Amino acid sequence: MDPTERIYSALVRRNREVEAEQPAQVRENVAYNGLRLVSASALQSSGDQAVNASTVLPWLFHALGVPAALVGLLVPIRESGSMLPQALLTPLILRARYRKWVFVCGAAVQSLAVAVMAATAALGHGLTAGVVIVVALAVFSLGRCLCSVSSKDVQGRTVPGGQRGQINGLATTAAGVVAITLGLGIRLFGGQDLAAGQLAWVLGGGAVLWVGVALIYATVRETADEDASSGPSGDEPARWNEWFLQTWRLLREDRSFRHFVSVRGLLLVSALSPPFVVTLATGSGTTGLAGLGGYVIASGVAAMVGGRIFGRLADRSSRRLMAFGAAAASAIILVLVLVVSLPGFTGETAWGSALFVLCYFLLTLTHTGVRVGRKTYVVDMAEGDRRTTYVAVSNSAMGLILLVVGGVSSLLALVGVVWALLFLALLGLLGVVAGGRLPEVSRG
Repeated sequence: MDPTERIYSALVRRNREVEAEQPAQVRENVAYNGLRLVSASALQSSGDQAVNASTVLPWLFHALGVPAALVGLLVPIRESGSMLPQALLTPLILRARYRKWVFVCGAAVQSLAVAVMAATAALGHGLTAGVVIVVALAVFSLGRCLCSVSSKDVQGRTVPGGQRGQINGLATTAAGVVAITLGLGIRLFGGQDLAAGQLAWVLGGGAVLWVGVALIYATVRETADEDASSGPSGDEPARWNEWFLQTWRLLREDRSFRHFVSVRGLLLVSALSPPFVVTLATGSGTTGLAGLGGYVIASGVAAMVGGRIFGRLADRSSRRLMAFGAAAASAIILVLVLVVSLPGFTGETAWGSALFVLCYFLLTLTHTGVRVGRKTYVVDMAEGDRRTTYVAVSNSAMGLILLVVGGVSSLLALVGVVWALLFLALLGLLGVVAGGRLPEVSRG
């Protein structure tokens, strides 16, 4: 057994019978491709930590003097930008014989976008810098959309079933480790004065990581799609129109699915509130890169332990897990708002800073539970092609809902960050009520 086989077999539990059923070209390169996918996914997840829309970018906005209203747009743009274009881009991606090159293009786009953010962090200031970073984040999300759609095809062609989830799990673990390491590095070497120039180096490192992702992915030995068309297809507009018509019909006629999408929209409390917590912390007197390090570490720990805690709970009842996550996130926000409103409270004290980091950690942890719950629910509520349609339609619908909710919370942040948090907490409480009325689909 050569070193590649040994290393891959140590990382991934393999089913030789399933591998034997694969075509010869796939079977001979399982370990070679698997290690490259693990490496690329790990670097990709690590790059995400450097441009985290819930920690690094909100802190950077504070350092640059960007209005708080723009903070509320970071997560919606980051998430919706990678979901909304999927229906439009999929017909184009299907024309590529080798989907790995689509992924490489997406990685290159993300690297360039992060490089623009780094340059803006080093040279910009105020509203203009914030707008440039938001636009760059939108471009970054489009690159992520290309990677998201194409990576599933590449994995399906190069890695046998039963090993793909392990590869994703290794990448998630790596992201948690990198987040903790980055947070510790910020605390140890960042000093006490928060400077945008220092964060520019963090973003620059993220841009380099994305270059590494593209280079590694380019070496994957992928089988070609012989059915892919090299030229334009005349029926693509028709397919796009048909997809939008199908989306509208499904949301209008399928009551259970429409109910799920509505509940999912109300569960955004745990996804959209963390950036506002960071903004509230900086406004309460928490200063220095040491503070940011605490949030990055909290994010990494939540990523490492969240999946283990909530995976079994989702199998027992994904509906209850979603409702519990929304209730917990709303309660955390209400308690935080109450405490920071007390006379004499300041984030400059040790316990004040610890309160913000603890609340951020708990919100990130509950978001992991909500995410695991809703992914499990949509998988359990349908079978076959119906399930695929549910996933695609709900993602596109959520892209629009994210923009709307993010826009409203950003407007409220102009009045005060606390009002944006209260709005999201109210949404979460409504999600608890609506989620409790969802039909039970779990079999655990």
